[in-house]
Amino acid sequence: MRSPGYFITLCTQNRACLFGDIIKGKMVLNDAGIMVEKCWNEIPQHFTNVILDEHAIMPNHFHGIIMIDCDIVGANVGANNYSRLRERKMGTSKTIGSIIRGFKIGVTKWFRQKSPDFVVWQRNYYERVIRCEKELFEMRQYIINNPANWEMDENYFRRGK
Repeated sequence: MRSPGYFITLCTQNRACLFGDIIKGKMVLNDAGIMVEKCWNEIPQHFTNVILDEHAIMPNHFHGIIMIDCDIVGANVGANNYSRLRERKMGTSKTIGSIIRGFKIGVTKWFRQKSPDFVVWQRNYYERVIRCEKELFEMRQYIINNPANWEMDENYFRRGK
């Protein structure tokens, strides 16, 4: 594995199901879920050293894999690899934290157009460094199978309908 990989999980505030529903083992996105997809896919436009891998939008959480291309000059990785002054002047640091913050802000802005005080995300996020090809394969499989395993997922909560 050439580039560092990060398995990311973000949960909605109070695990509210905001992004759609699982129907017959498949995620069906609503308008909010479509916006999450759009914001995720736009990350490389804002962070040119980022390569997006598998991802899954679930009703109340999100999983994704982000790769950092270290061949790009100035690419920083990890929460403690602080941005250089030159990068800050260019507008943003290139840490995982800043990438996730930008993604969460994009989704939140869309929600707040409809409800100004709405809180979309739980504070913070979960990240796991992917250290080898075997772990990358396992994380990809977990993400791909996540909708089919929804009722067994720790983030699943039955909603009254």
